[in-house]
Amino acid sequence: MGGAVSAGEDNDDLIDNLKEAQYIRTERVEQAFRAIDRGDYYLEGYRDNAYKDLAWKHGNIHLSAPCIYSEVMEALKLQPGLSFLNLGSGTGYLSTMVGLILGPFGINHGIELHSDVVEYAKEKLESFIKNSDSFDKFEFCEPAFVVGNCLQIASDSHQYDRIYCGAGVQKDHENYMKILLKVGGILVMPIEDQLTQIMRTGQNTWESKNILAVSFAPLVQPSKNDNGKPDSVGLPPCAVRNLQDLARIYIRRTLRNFINDEMQAKGIPQRAPPKRKRKRVKQRINTYVFVGNQLIPQPLDSEEDEKMEEDNKEEEEKNHSEVMKPEEPPQNLLREKIMKLPLPESLKAYLTYFREK
Repeated sequence: MGGAVSAGEDNDDLIDNLKEAQYIRTERVEQAFRAIDRGDYYLEGYRDNAYKDLAWKHGNIHLSAPCIYSEVMEALKLQPGLSFLNLGSGTGYLSTMVGLILGPFGINHGIELHSDVVEYAKEKLESFIKNSDSFDKFEFCEPAFVVGNCLQIASDSHQYDRIYCGAGVQKDHENYMKILLKVGGILVMPIEDQLTQIMRTGQNTWESKNILAVSFAPLVQPSKNDNGKPDSVGLPPCAVRNLQDLARIYIRRTLRNFINDEMQAKGIPQRAPPKRKRKRVKQRINTYVFVGNQLIPQPLDSEEDEKMEEDNKEEEEKNHSEVMKPEEPPQNLLREKIMKLPLPESLKAYLTYFREK
């Protein structure tokens, strides 16, 4: 599934294409997509395919096409502080993007059938927290993943504000999914080859809307134990944050706000990543000439074509000269502020989430 938009050269280029095709429509979703590099969730040797609008699968590891994730993120209508459940959480790519919007007081849970994929998701999450330049720019709701079949969730499980299911849902499991949703919540799932948004408007009332025609592998049916019944799966607890966590959140928030105020006072704009100009494609005009008794098409270059060729050449030379310049590492102002605080090194490390850059 996918192929709806042009391939990009990198993550920003892919997001530009998704915006242009109207799959990404809101700033909040765009920021989350730009912050998480899709290529980081691919295995080594497969990254060249990361910025194509195509699904990818290797063994149990699977990523849906970018256009699907875009529609899902928009349809969920995420807000800070909400609770989210990802049924079939896979690599954790979607859950990590969702966590950037939910913020530190949200709940972000995922359940995944394959234990090796859960381990892969945890590795990718740790890498994002420790290494990504984007981490310090957001307040993050860290995902918690468990191994299990999402059709075996314990009956006394809590309900969620937002739910996504990443596998095809059979019609007879539709009500099972709906029960996991709070009143006022939104469930997005593929059902009968349609990505569908379901809103719970009351205790027993629902509103459904088809979003996009899709093709998903169906949910795996649960296996039964010796008693002839499937074992139930417990979801992560909805724990209240401890005082130490709260202190870290508010110190980082205060410092981030202070940095923003400082930059505004100095008239320094927030730097956005530079956008590449798209290379214009030269279109040939055909004229026809007689050769013997045959009419043969001949390409004809117009003056506009020649000018376009010169412009493209100048652009390539400019880009080449920019590439030759050594890039300055991005400045992490939040980290700099933390490291200047009159605190023990151990506390500074805690405030930076033990990041090394």
